[in-house]
Amino acid sequence: MSTDESAEGDRELPEEFYSEERWNNWLTRLEDEDIDPENEDSARLLLNLQDDAAIAVAKIITAYRDDLLDEDEALDELEAFAAVVLDDVAIDDEDKAMLVDSVQMALHCVAASAEAFVVSGTPEEGTVAANIQAAVDAEADEEFDTAFNYCAQAGTLVIDGTDTDVSSIAADLEYGYVAEWVNGLDSLQDALSDPELVEEA
Repeated sequence: MSTDESAEGDRELPEEFYSEERWNNWLTRLEDEDIDPENEDSARLLLNLQDDAAIAVAKIITAYRDDLLDEDEALDELEAFAAVVLDDVAIDDEDKAMLVDSVQMALHCVAASAEAFVVSGTPEEGTVAANIQAAVDAEADEEFDTAFNYCAQAGTLVIDGTDTDVSSIAADLEYGYVAEWVNGLDSLQDALSDPELVEEA
């Protein structure tokens, strides 16, 4: 995307919000290091990968809310983001591939929440906690698409600035799809409050 200045003055859009090169740099680091999810440094690397990507979405949403991007432009940026982070990843190590898949699941919900917010805003009723509980119930009934949609709706409320602490909800969830998606919403909430890029090295 070319740099474009806002009507408000000197603020301008970045040349790109996220790139395939940045994503691949994180994956290269992941491949090169001995990864143990129980190890603090390993866990931090995975979290940084996820948070860094979520920050890109937060920046797209902020640009949209500040009228630096119109609806179609914001959706194009989100689509470009999703095309990078949700693409198939070729990692030979099965354990690392599973960890990346977990991050991708989280980021799928981040991207879907942002898209839903741009297109429809927030639901007229419901809370973050209520939507996540509905997602948990839907997952228990193996209604996974419904569960995902509830999580995305929760995500629109996160984007809207809910006071709900998503991390506390995430901590109480049993492992499963909803837990992965809500983990992404936790990263998104952090990114919206502090949208500074995570250093890759």
